Amino acid sequence: METRTDNLTLVTGGTGKTGRRVATRLARAGHPVRVGSRLAVIPFDWEDRATWGPALAGVHAVYLAFQPDLAVPHAPETIRAFTAAAVAAGARRVVLLSGRGEPEAAECERVVQDSGLEWTVLRCAWFFQNFSEGAFLDYILAGELAAPNGSVPEPFVDADDIAEVAVAALTDDGHVGRTYDLTGPRALTFAEAVSQIGAALGREIAFIPLSRTEFVAALTEYQVPTDVVSLLDYLFGTVLDGRNSGTRDGIRQVLGREPREFTEYAAAMAATGVWRAG
Repeated sequence: METRTDNLTLVTGGTGKTGRRVATRLARAGHPVRVGSRLAVIPFDWEDRATWGPALAGVHAVYLAFQPDLAVPHAPETIRAFTAAAVAAGARRVVLLSGRGEPEAAECERVVQDSGLEWTVLRCAWFFQNFSEGAFLDYILAGELAAPNGSVPEPFVDADDIAEVAVAALTDDGHVGRTYDLTGPRALTFAEAVSQIGAALGREIAFIPLSRTEFVAALTEYQVPTDVVSLLDYLFGTVLDGRNSGTRDGIRQVLGREPREFTEYAAAMAATGVWRAG
């Protein structure tokens, strides 16, 4: 994918939900891309700072998707060190994937804004793709999703819409110094979302409401790593408490169109067979 070095973009999280979509779109448009991944030809690992310099060499812009999440305690310090390394390497622009309603993410945003780089912040709702590529896929395959806060609306957003906005911010000077809140066109509860998936599949997908204590116990029983359990518990208890239920027009501001509907996503994913058990 990396064919030349002028205006080279490093896409961190380059094999993740948004990163691989950003990298694909940049490459299709003829922009040189370096995929930031531990398994890449030039490896990149957030936990190994020795990989940062080689990955940043010759880079003009960075799509910054921090793993596991900007909400983890060490994120601001890591982002500060990484943006300093990017400036030292000669990078000029950064587009930060951020979260809505997370105090820790807001701190990371300030770090990026003070970095000396041209910056754009994409403050995103929960992704549609969490149901088809991420944490909830196995539950949909099993026919029921059990989680807290099932009655709290969340304006889920399509990772493809996020990627399209990110590419615009990486390649168009008009988005420098802007923060965009990216959401879907309407808010759905988790119960409504799984019901729409069930309708697309032609079979019922149940939603089982849990307390946070029950949720943590269930994840622990399934041997989910402790750090992942803690992060999910934090996100459900903090981000999904109703503070982020409102929709925003960031996608329309950048792309001049409405964001994708969840029903459209559910129908398309059902047709792929990703939710077909076995």
